[in-house]
Amino acid sequence: MKEDIRESVLRMMEVNLGAGPREKVLVLTDYPDQDQWCNLDYYTLKDMAERSLLAKAVHEIISERYKANFLAYPATGRHGAEPPDYVGKAMLDFDVVVAITTYSISHTEAREKATSKGVRVASMPTFTADMFMPGGPMDVDYRKVAELCERLAKELTGSKVIVESENGTRLTLSIEGRVWNLDTGLLTSPGSFGNLPAGEVFIAPVEGTAEGRVVVQRGWFPNLKEDMVLEVEKGLVVDVKGGGDVGDKFRELLAIGREPSEVELHRRNVAELGVGTNPNAKRPDNVLEAEKILGTVHVAIGDNSHFGGRVSADMHVDFVIPKPTLKVDEKVIRLEEFRANF
Repeated sequence: MKEDIRESVLRMMEVNLGAGPREKVLVLTDYPDQDQWCNLDYYTLKDMAERSLLAKAVHEIISERYKANFLAYPATGRHGAEPPDYVGKAMLDFDVVVAITTYSISHTEAREKATSKGVRVASMPTFTADMFMPGGPMDVDYRKVAELCERLAKELTGSKVIVESENGTRLTLSIEGRVWNLDTGLLTSPGSFGNLPAGEVFIAPVEGTAEGRVVVQRGWFPNLKEDMVLEVEKGLVVDVKGGGDVGDKFRELLAIGREPSEVELHRRNVAELGVGTNPNAKRPDNVLEAEKILGTVHVAIGDNSHFGGRVSADMHVDFVIPKPTLKVDEKVIRLEEFRANF
């Protein structure tokens, strides 16, 4: 595997991160803790272990040209949960952080403190080795992705957004006064932050304005074997229907059917609206890649305090909607045209 990904890893360092020969690089990964080893199923643990080994291989490749350190820590068990304090402190001592983790650190204080200091952070939660391969989502002209993001953000400027799909999704929300963020994959300026693979524009909707329902299709979320419906009122998820075991997990996390605590209430927040812009992203059941698929829309719940919103939560989870109809102030955004013109 190391030989197969070497060229792509070094290209990531040069093109995506603009790393100089004297810069210090930290490669982060997380691993299952004792409780997770006892309670998670074999395939989930296998996936986590393989990702940690991938991170180690990436570290060894990076070390061939750069001064690189490696840090592994017990997995938090939830996207957006804070890593251990020593991880956040360690990040401050490096120029570049490459976080190949199972659980995302994107929407955390640790990441925000690092980027505020000028550290460039590539957040790569649930990343898999095939993403480095030819034709994969890392094997793309990121300068063209950046241009597409800029054009799309201009098209999306407005106040009221409606997202619909044939599977039953219909969500209205306000973005008035909010700014679109561009995840271009070019993390070369001090304090730059984004996902790799990259390719999306995203925004924090005005809190309390989202109304409707989001239908998450089976196969478009990890281990989702039947459709799951999120019912939304006044900017909050008020019910989760279907979804099997995945639905049960979210019904518990969001305290559906009982009075939520403040923590659970913040998890219910409709936090993000995003649009994918990467033509090489294809895999639907890996959210990191699926939300970048050119022409898809994704809606996230939980934290948005780190990209223009007002809700701080201990999780951030995205749900991808394939083949959507997207309207901004009644103007239909023809996403298929952006694919044709890439």
